[in-house]
Amino acid sequence: MSTALERYQQWLADPLIDLITKQELEGISQQVVEIEDRFYRDLEFGTGGLRGVIGAGTNRLNVYTVGKATQGFARFLLEEAATDKAEASVVIAYDSRFQSPEFAEEAALVLAGNGVKAYVFDSLRATPELSYAVRHLKATGGIVVTASHNPPEYNGYKVYGTDGGQLVPQQAETVISYIQEVDNLSSIRRISRAEAEAAGLLVWIGEEIDRAFIDAVTATTPGGEDIVEAVKNLKVVFTPLHGTGNEPVRAALKQAGFTQVTVVPEQELPDSQFSTVASPNPEERAAFKLAIQLAEQLKADIIIGTDPDCDRMGAVVLNNQGEYTVLSGNQSGAIMVHYLLSRLEQQGLLPKDGIVIKTIVTSEMGAAIAKHYGMQVLSTLTGFKYIGEKMTEYEQVGTPTFLFGYEESYGYLAGTYARDKDAVLASLLICEAAAYYKQQNKSLYDVLQELYVQHGYYLEKLESRTLKGKDGMEQIHSIMNDWRINPPTEVAGVTVAELLDYSQGIEGLPVENVLKFKLTDGSWFCLRPSGTEPKIKLYFAVCASSQQQSIDAMEQLTQAVLSRL
Repeated sequence: MSTALERYQQWLADPLIDLITKQELEGISQQVVEIEDRFYRDLEFGTGGLRGVIGAGTNRLNVYTVGKATQGFARFLLEEAATDKAEASVVIAYDSRFQSPEFAEEAALVLAGNGVKAYVFDSLRATPELSYAVRHLKATGGIVVTASHNPPEYNGYKVYGTDGGQLVPQQAETVISYIQEVDNLSSIRRISRAEAEAAGLLVWIGEEIDRAFIDAVTATTPGGEDIVEAVKNLKVVFTPLHGTGNEPVRAALKQAGFTQVTVVPEQELPDSQFSTVASPNPEERAAFKLAIQLAEQLKADIIIGTDPDCDRMGAVVLNNQGEYTVLSGNQSGAIMVHYLLSRLEQQGLLPKDGIVIKTIVTSEMGAAIAKHYGMQVLSTLTGFKYIGEKMTEYEQVGTPTFLFGYEESYGYLAGTYARDKDAVLASLLICEAAAYYKQQNKSLYDVLQELYVQHGYYLEKLESRTLKGKDGMEQIHSIMNDWRINPPTEVAGVTVAELLDYSQGIEGLPVENVLKFKLTDGSWFCLRPSGTEPKIKLYFAVCASSQQQSIDAMEQLTQAVLSRL
């Protein structure tokens, strides 16, 4: 195994590395720590794909690491996925980040070099539209170039299977093994853009898919003649946070009859720097600062925001003091489950075999609501790929009927037109819910309080610790080992009833490095290293008969766990 310095020198000497990249590397020739971080490993291809800082090096995202990953993915498609190798094809989309178009084209040209047709969107598109397009075009796979809501210096590369869902671990492991066999850049088969287009292996797509996607989204929500006027009267403020959501969210809302939608002007257009926010993340209140200012001027009923690749949606609603309050992912999910199921029941369209899917770190509130309507509930591992996998399984056997899937990190999907979370659909569904309840003189905040009274005061919290670089990875590994080997018997005076160690492949789920501690009072907490960021995440959940009891219980639980951490 060569050292980081040896790999650095190999890149400098490699005739296949371009001059600009070599100049960047020469600029760090005296920076030992920087060379180590850039070359101590290959950028990890996790179960979702690649994600990392843009730059030169084996542990960075660049055209060479993208090319290597694509070479491995092409082999997977041809050897494992394509029933007819001559017809193997991949749809490629990309977001507004630095070098996204260049990485998308590089992937297309490597696919073409392997005889795999690439359908590439002619400009930036939302991740859920990529998922839809794979199914619509009956492609063998998909690629989307995005780093979701990571800081501007990051980009990423996610791969999808023929069902339009992200690859599940068993498939990803095969891709990883093929990538690891690409031992040098000369092993990457690549042709020029002109050659690829001439051979029909590079096809540009756009408007036709856009229209079909928006039709699929708007056909999924309950709608109804009884809310036509309410939809027209709802005042919506929307921010795409400089990402891909601007056009599809507005198109879906317009097609559904919303006429009073105002986009935050400073955040409307794509911007790789995300210059108006510290982080383009609709999970954080700070991202909504400009949207809230605009909403206060317009007296808007609801604010919605989407992340750069438009697969996560955050909503901000008026509380009973007239202040704009950011809903958590769990709260938005519970409201949407309640609205969707209650409306389908009213319309006589609620299937008896309906199912709602959530993740193991998502609140149990949505599950309680779904069960109230007689629906089944399933919990999967964290990551929408697991929800998509179950959807495809149900589609193949014909039952149960998938109705809604969601995760606490602001990812939602209703309907079966896609296999990934969709902020276009979520934006439309929550606005439709807001319009429906406004007719009854209720805000979504009022609806949430009613749900608490009916089902219990569920309260959740997420804490995370960022630990970057090689040392950070080792720290995260050490933390997980400590809690696994020396688990607490009680936390904040409450006995630990059960430890679920998902690294053992429990409950019929795939193996994953996650620890969940269930306490005897019904509360729980979970430790999970992020699969896409240099973080360890800690999830907490309590449920009590009053709001204050939940707040007190949460404070005690989080203090006890974090003090040990």
